[in-house]
Amino acid sequence: MIRISSGFYKGRVLRGGKNPVIRPTMSKLKLTFFDILQNEVKEKIFLDGFAGTGNIGIEALSRGAEYVIFIDDLPEAARLIKHNAEKIGIASDFYRVIPGDFNRSIITLGKDGFQFDLIYLDPPYAMLEYANPLKVIFKRNVLKKDGLIVLERPSHLRFVTTYFTLRRSVSSGSECLDFFGY
Repeated sequence: MIRISSGFYKGRVLRGGKNPVIRPTMSKLKLTFFDILQNEVKEKIFLDGFAGTGNIGIEALSRGAEYVIFIDDLPEAARLIKHNAEKIGIASDFYRVIPGDFNRSIITLGKDGFQFDLIYLDPPYAMLEYANPLKVIFKRNVLKKDGLIVLERPSHLRFVTTYFTLRRSVSSGSECLDFFGY
């Protein structure tokens, strides 16, 4: 069961996907992420990349994020995010769901002048062995200069990037959160 842990929508339950490819962030890891950020989510523009159920972005809205963009290339995930947001009563002017490829979506957002305060990425773990989702963020300048990117990855997988500086890494069980900035 996926439950909103704090804020305006605290206690509300989100629907999980039937597709095993949709892997929601575990509760413990989600709490670790939001405990580290504390009040840094309030009034921020937030990107939930590889959003799956929308768990992280909806939690951000519950904790006071100004606006969230969800990106996922699975049509089922996009429908699930919209369902979850509507089910708990989030007004449509607080979020946008982009059903499509992550890189292409970031390129379009960059062309539109979008910049984010916080970016949370939970890509398919195997992708991190051959692709760097931070590259398109850097090249398209969609992170504000004082912004933060958080990458969820398995603890056993080492991830290195030249595009941003690793500020902090926190392990929780078999998963890890890497915090990057300029």
